[in-house]
Amino acid sequence: MKAIVVYYSFEGNTKLIAQTISNTIDADIEELKPKKEIESKGFMKYLWGGSQVMMKKSPELFPLNKNAEDYDIIFIGTPIWAWTYAPPIRTFLENSNISNKKIALFSCHEGQNGKTFSHFKDKLKNNIFLGEIDFFAPLKSNKEISVTQAKDWAKEMLTKAK
Repeated sequence: MKAIVVYYSFEGNTKLIAQTISNTIDADIEELKPKKEIESKGFMKYLWGGSQVMMKKSPELFPLNKNAEDYDIIFIGTPIWAWTYAPPIRTFLENSNISNKKIALFSCHEGQNGKTFSHFKDKLKNNIFLGEIDFFAPLKSNKEISVTQAKDWAKEMLTKAK
């Protein structure tokens, strides 16, 4: 079974988990990169990011190197913005025709996961959901624990997919 990890990362937390998953199960990896990334820091990034989510913005992305539709298992990772997935993930989901795939979802946050996974499931109907996991600020809190959890979870998802 071919697997890919598709993710967006703003501050590196989701990237850490995505790379860990990819390396653990030898999956391809694809980072979503907006053509115009926000440069806000501190409180302004929350204000800007939250407003983008509320307005249901779908930023233009640089072209992808791989097509997630060509894979059997798709891991999708996002930071949490305003209790859901980040706008670049929205763009990816809107521009992809993902169906009849095995999906594993992960997120990184500094507060709560919100309704992120239920929002994913609403958007990705006609797929099989293997599982989901969220990580609390992996780069700021205990990085080693987050990496170990990501490795164990990735192996579990691969086993479930068989």
